Amino acid sequence: MPQHRPMQTPRPVAHSGPTPLPPQAREQRGTTLRQRLAELRGPAVAPRPLDARALAALAANPGCRRRALLDGAGVDKAALATALGSPAPFGQSQFAFVRGNAFEAKVKADGGTELMRLLHERLGGGAEAPREVLVPDLTAAGPEGRAARSALALREATEAGGWALLDHPMLALEVAGSPTYLEPDAVAVHPDGTWTVVEIKSFPMIDGSADAAKVGAAARQSAVYVLALERIAELTEGVEVGHRVLLVCPKDFSNLPTASVVDVRKQRAVTRRQLARLTRIEDIAAALPEGTTFDPECSPQQLDAAVESVGATYAPECLAACELAFHCRAKARAAGAVEALGRSVRGELGGLTTVGAVLAAAAGKEGDPADPTVVALRRAAALRAEALEGSAACR
Repeated sequence: MPQHRPMQTPRPVAHSGPTPLPPQAREQRGTTLRQRLAELRGPAVAPRPLDARALAALAANPGCRRRALLDGAGVDKAALATALGSPAPFGQSQFAFVRGNAFEAKVKADGGTELMRLLHERLGGGAEAPREVLVPDLTAAGPEGRAARSALALREATEAGGWALLDHPMLALEVAGSPTYLEPDAVAVHPDGTWTVVEIKSFPMIDGSADAAKVGAAARQSAVYVLALERIAELTEGVEVGHRVLLVCPKDFSNLPTASVVDVRKQRAVTRRQLARLTRIEDIAAALPEGTTFDPECSPQQLDAAVESVGATYAPECLAACELAFHCRAKARAAGAVEALGRSVRGELGGLTTVGAVLAAAAGKEGDPADPTVVALRRAAALRAEALEGSAACR
């Protein structure tokens, strides 16, 4: 008689990652998220686009869930800060804005002749100087249409095998699970298939060098564009996204353009890593209390409660990069949080999270005597007391 083996329960197949959702489920989830973000902004508030400058600042502080949600939802943080009574007294002046636009128009005049000359001079390599430059029309409806048109133009220009200049292309980059559309000043296509980001700034380049802080900010901004271009390059054969960016500025104290090359490999790596650490916007939104909104038409009390329902990671560097920084600083000071003293101080203090706890540990009232941080604080307090006694004795 044949032997019957007992039926074995099939083992579950191990998956290397989450099971992908079918297209219909992804579309439904995207629609639900857009509706939720619209509710957070307010019914009559248009979304504020997230540009590369804001994205670079967000990547510099990936632990701030508050900024990730507000930027992802398109909330106007300047209007929100004003409604909270803590307006941000910074931003580009109208004069600087007009001057920057005028300089950019001068650089791109005559089909970008001067710009391409500077590009070939700094990054031309062995290619011949550009005689004919393709400047494709990037007009399309909406940011999604413009991004698709720009990607197509990049591929067509690469296949043509000549020089091309894309004026203000639209690039797409996913940030915390939400699409973000970015608009660099220009992207140049080389005959060998290299794509180069061109960043035009109105600050001067004196004797071949510019202000280091401003160049660093431009490099971080350009690194975001490089990341977005790499997403398109993944679907295009024979393309290399250049890690060297052409920075064009006024020469000395004139309005004549000059250029320098900025290597953004370090900024690109840091930004990629920081953006990967951002919590998905839908996860942050799902944890909010029902009815939370950041509509500037609400009362200051409602807005304050809404803002405080999302965790923030304040640091003094936020004052130069976030419209809500003054509100967050006031809250951090009121709570006695050590973050208000700077990231380096916060890192040195370990588990001591408030100024009160630090002072109590230094005075010997609280804290673990075996904790190296507590030991260092008490030693510093003793040295300070000794110095004050010596100073008093000398009087």
